[in-house]
Amino acid sequence: MKKLVTCLVLPVVALLAFTVNNDPLPIGAALPKADNKLKDITGKELTLKSAMKENGLLVMFSCNTCPVVINNQSRTNEICKYAQDKNVGVVLLNSNEANRSSSESLQAMKEYGDGQGFKWYYAEDKNNELADAFGATRTPECFLFDKAGKLVYHGAIDDNPNNADAVSRKHLQEAINEASTGKDVTVKQSRSVGCSIKRLKS
Repeated sequence: MKKLVTCLVLPVVALLAFTVNNDPLPIGAALPKADNKLKDITGKELTLKSAMKENGLLVMFSCNTCPVVINNQSRTNEICKYAQDKNVGVVLLNSNEANRSSSESLQAMKEYGDGQGFKWYYAEDKNNELADAFGATRTPECFLFDKAGKLVYHGAIDDNPNNADAVSRKHLQEAINEASTGKDVTVKQSRSVGCSIKRLKS
């Protein structure tokens, strides 16, 4: 009987061991999978490490089709340009692997990015490796790393994704300002609102 129980328990333990852990990256954590090669919509390869600038890196999980992403696109463009002006690198990542052969293909990403006038990286996240490493679950979802490559902010662009006119605090902009001048980030986390990342296995 003991042998039978052991035989039944071991496969379950093995299954749990390979279950994807979607716990979000904790504040203060180092930039994960910084050397993973990513393909950008220009066809070039990059890594998160190579995309970092003097004052850090902004990684935003995004896509082509989520209504929240589309409705907030002007704010995304604004904050990405702001980050670049503050000498912070910018990478948008598309982790919707389940839709990669259709609406989230690299070609569809290129068409979307070109249509929006992206002047920053927009890259594929193959097999959701980075989304899993970051614990990202939504689009849009932002992760800001300081010049030392440590996570200093995780969450939304601002405090009102539904109404740009009702925004009272621009969380990400404030975090960029503080981190780029070496200050401690006041608001380190906020709640991301958006569509779920379409992983191959959920």
